[in-house]
Amino acid sequence: MSAAVRAWARLVALAVAGTLALCGCDGDPVAPGTDAGSAASDSGSDTMDAARPDAGGPDADASLDASGVVTCTAGGVPGVCIDVADCTGDRAPTPGLCPGPTAIQCCTARPDAAARDAATADAGACDPAAMPTPNDGLVEEPGEGGCPAGMLRADTFCVDRFEASLSVVAADGSLSSWSPFHNPGTRRVRALSLRGAVPQGYVSGEQASAACLEAGKRLCTDPEWLRACQGPSAWTYPYGATRMPGVCNDARAVHPAVERFGTSDAWIWSRLGDACINQLPASLAPAGENAGCVTAEGALDMMGNLHEWTADPAGTFRGGFYVDTVLNGPGCLYRTTAHDVSHWDYSTGFRCCADFP
Repeated sequence: MSAAVRAWARLVALAVAGTLALCGCDGDPVAPGTDAGSAASDSGSDTMDAARPDAGGPDADASLDASGVVTCTAGGVPGVCIDVADCTGDRAPTPGLCPGPTAIQCCTARPDAAARDAATADAGACDPAAMPTPNDGLVEEPGEGGCPAGMLRADTFCVDRFEASLSVVAADGSLSSWSPFHNPGTRRVRALSLRGAVPQGYVSGEQASAACLEAGKRLCTDPEWLRACQGPSAWTYPYGATRMPGVCNDARAVHPAVERFGTSDAWIWSRLGDACINQLPASLAPAGENAGCVTAEGALDMMGNLHEWTADPAGTFRGGFYVDTVLNGPGCLYRTTAHDVSHWDYSTGFRCCADFP
């Protein structure tokens, strides 16, 4: 046996041992919070100098670190030699760069994920724990048609002109802005209808109802919401009978959760409360920014932007959101009934109605 083959055989054995050390014999990670990429980082290594007999040439920069993990480089991106079944999420395997079975491949961050992460770092990464309050200083416009501030008349009732924002009500009754990217929890909050505000997502039906009541209003009933959206002519869309792409914020090309987390793996759907989703570019629009997305009587964004809770105690939100206004019905007829009123995620918002004075 040649020295090169003997060296390769030794490395294969160590590589297998390293893989087992990472994954365990049943595929479980060696320790909570430790993945292959972190286990292979910041450690000394001995560069492999043997050719792999079945590779037709030398491996590309595969090496053995001090813990027995085989590290590698693919396209200039550092990685680790592991089974392709474990190379998931933001990582992708590259064959031909690791010793051992063909299933052991160089696992690195996907190029698109690496580029996105670099761009995010350059621009300043979104901190999901931060509490920005972009609506500071905004005030409600006078009401129209005899309705309260921020509202207009639709048939026999009043409806908010804009999707709701929230303010926190202090013990003395004073108001302070709440971050529209966070669920308000048990705080006492009041609904406001503000032009140019970032509307409140991340809100449950129960919280939306309480915020409307705090403002002396209430959630719209389903018939009221439909009448406000469709207008006196019962249009399918707020602006008319025919869909006009791009008039409302209603068809984002990439799902924001996929963009935020860099993968379409199933685990991302349990992270829809992430505060950074609605802070992505080309996601949630300020209230009234899409001026053509207006009803016959002047309410804005009743199609797209955010789902809007209604007063249905079983849980209904309407109008679609900035990714989709088609799957559950077109435009004003879009209706979701899959969640109870305790549900919330980045896409759930609301507006209020009130009895005509």
